[in-house]
Amino acid sequence: MPAATSYDMSGMTCFMSGATSGINEQIARRFAQAGAKIFVVSRSPEKVEATIEMLRGEGAEADGCPVDARSWPDVEAAVNKCADTFGEIDMVLAGQAGNFPAGAAQMSANAFKTVIDIDLLGTFNVFRAAIHRCKRPGASFIAISAPQGKDPWLYQSHVCAAKAGVNMLVKCCALEWGIEGVRVNAISPGPIDGTEGMARLAPTDQARHEAEQALALKRFGSRDDIAEAALWLCSEGAGYVTGTILEVEGGTTVGDASKALRI
Repeated sequence: MPAATSYDMSGMTCFMSGATSGINEQIARRFAQAGAKIFVVSRSPEKVEATIEMLRGEGAEADGCPVDARSWPDVEAAVNKCADTFGEIDMVLAGQAGNFPAGAAQMSANAFKTVIDIDLLGTFNVFRAAIHRCKRPGASFIAISAPQGKDPWLYQSHVCAAKAGVNMLVKCCALEWGIEGVRVNAISPGPIDGTEGMARLAPTDQARHEAEQALALKRFGSRDDIAEAALWLCSEGAGYVTGTILEVEGGTTVGDASKALRI
């Protein structure tokens, strides 16, 4: 776990989709600890309410509402509610995601479409709605991508296609919105402890061990590793960073390190 870095986001507003569990919930907590006002949305009303109460219990200004990111009217209404409640939006996180292992030849068209709609269409909806209520210049947009957006994986054709689309959407929005002083980036997390994705992709001790040995750093990351990256991307220190897919993945994409020797 990295040492917590000090950031001051007092008075700033952050709209976060998919922020009621896992990596994104930790990002919401760290942004709140830095002083940001947090507006969370996800499909589950119970999870939204629990996350709001948790953030408020930790001293944050927080609100939110249940939203399916695939629904444009719902996303637009939520973004407007956020801006009406907390003011102009400074930071946007599109973190909703769907995943399950399945071979391309066995997957139904509906299953493939579901992941595309949650990951890619959902990110577009969040970005497009928020750009009209965000601070210009100065706003920072982040999408949560994955290594599958860059490299092909077995039984992940749906996720690979969706995240590759997210990566290109990020670059296109960065190109179009930079003239208004808006930065757009993505974080691509590697294997992260305590997430539903890793529970599915490495469900046994043996699978976890093999996955760790293949990593250059020989360990899974923590949710704080991703939260710290998100804080930096939204800070003045990253003021010249846009259109970047920031890989925070312990060496996942540089190659199989399982046979590396100590020097």
